[in-house]
Amino acid sequence: MTENPQDDPHGIALTRTFDARRDLVFEAWTTPAHFAYWFGGELTVPVERMTMDVRPGGSWSLVMHSPDGSELPFSGVYREVVPPEALEFTLNDAYAPSSSEGELIRVTLRDLGDRTEMAFRQLGGNLTPEQYQQAEAGWTSFFDRLAGLLARA
Repeated sequence: MTENPQDDPHGIALTRTFDARRDLVFEAWTTPAHFAYWFGGELTVPVERMTMDVRPGGSWSLVMHSPDGSELPFSGVYREVVPPEALEFTLNDAYAPSSSEGELIRVTLRDLGDRTEMAFRQLGGNLTPEQYQQAEAGWTSFFDRLAGLLARA
């Protein structure tokens, strides 16, 4: 991975430990049905509205449905894929300027036997401090749902 998260003061840094093996956590990030379940928290992410080409240079996209019926598209490109320990990809939404690569997402998974420590970073400086606070609350909710999915695995 190319940068140190501390190099960019604009972003999110979360660490979470899951009661699941590292390979299962990695699968939850890279399998469409699993990712659709937890990404978006309580919002619906139809599997048929998402694509995942999980390899360096491969793209991903999905559409979340909000309660008011609007659609929230997200997309990006995988930069690094190291099963089962690391992912790096870009994240764009409908509000990102077309000239922007979007935010950079880094996920590092540390094997703790039957548990996994996940270090999550979102970097880029494309959001306001308020938007980063909202995004952090969103990711926290997503990871709660991910924990529930992993508990059933």
